[in-house]
Amino acid sequence: MASENNTVAKPQEWSINIARDFDAPRDLVFKAWTQPEHLMKWLCPKDFVVTFVDMDLRPNGKWRSGMRSPEGTDYVMRGTYREVLEPERLVFTHSWEDTMQPGHLPEHETLITVTFTESRGKTTMIFEVAGLTSIEGRDGQALGWGQAFDNLDAHLLSSAPEA
Repeated sequence: MASENNTVAKPQEWSINIARDFDAPRDLVFKAWTQPEHLMKWLCPKDFVVTFVDMDLRPNGKWRSGMRSPEGTDYVMRGTYREVLEPERLVFTHSWEDTMQPGHLPEHETLITVTFTESRGKTTMIFEVAGLTSIEGRDGQALGWGQAFDNLDAHLLSSAPEA
C-alpha cells in the first residue's frame, strides 16, 4: 500500500498538457527547440543554468542536456527523437540520468510531443508529456517545464529582432 507521501498517479493523471502563446513566429520558436545555441538560453527552470546541449536532430537521433541548480547540483536528461516535422511538431523521449530524483523510476522514459501553430506572427505551442509514473514526478516536471517556458518566452523576445 502506498504511503501518503508517495502517492501513485492514476492513469488520467499520468500526463502534463501545457499551452503557451509566444509573441514570435513559428520558425523562430521551432529553432529555439532545435538549435543548441537557443536551447542553452532557456532549457532549464528558473535560476538554473544550462551546462550543455548535444543533439542529433532526426528521427532516432539522440539528445542529451545538462543543467545546474542554484545549489550547484547537476542534472542530466536525455532521449531519442521520434518525429521531427519542421516547423510543426517534435516528438521525443525524455529520461533522467540521475534516477535518485523524487518521483522518477530508474530508466523510465516519458514521451514528449510539442506542436507549433502560427497566427498573425504569434505562435501557440502545445506541450504534452505522457507516461509519468507519480504525482510528484508530474508536479515537479510541470513546475520545471513551466519555468523553462518562461525562460523561452524571454529568450524569444530578446531574439526576435535578430531572426
